[in-house]
Amino acid sequence: VEAIEGVTLSNYSHCGVVVRSEDGNWQVYEAFGPVGSVSLENWQNRGRGQKFAAYRLEDENATVIPKLLDALPKYARRPYDVRYRMDDDFIYCSELIYKAYRDATGKPLGKLVRLGDMNWRPYVATIRKYEGGQPPLDREMITPIDLSKAPQLKRVFDNGLADER
Repeated sequence: VEAIEGVTLSNYSHCGVVVRSEDGNWQVYEAFGPVGSVSLENWQNRGRGQKFAAYRLEDENATVIPKLLDALPKYARRPYDVRYRMDDDFIYCSELIYKAYRDATGKPLGKLVRLGDMNWRPYVATIRKYEGGQPPLDREMITPIDLSKAPQLKRVFDNGLADER
């Protein structure tokens, strides 16, 4: 978490898609371990100080929600990607949302960023540990903060997460 927040210079370290289950309960579809869902309450409780922000598709993009929700299960049970690659073998949190939106619309959600363009140097030891070698500075990825900046989204809730850093 500290490395993700430090490399991206943000408080955003994890994300998921909030959905209402068939029994009417709120769930978060996420990549945290294997891709799947967890209750909204459990998801909130895992966060530092239970702080989080919520984003919703802008009204003009809301028609894609059913297709987005249909695209999420394609990635179910895939293992978490600690190397943050944009392949489909392993999936990390913001990649899940990015790919589900892309699958539903054919368009990106947010802007991919290169590791080498971020604040990676203070976290080089952590990156080497998970990468098994030198940091892949040309690797493109979607980060939680860059996903949140997508023009298709609007922030609808924040209980102090954005103000911490």
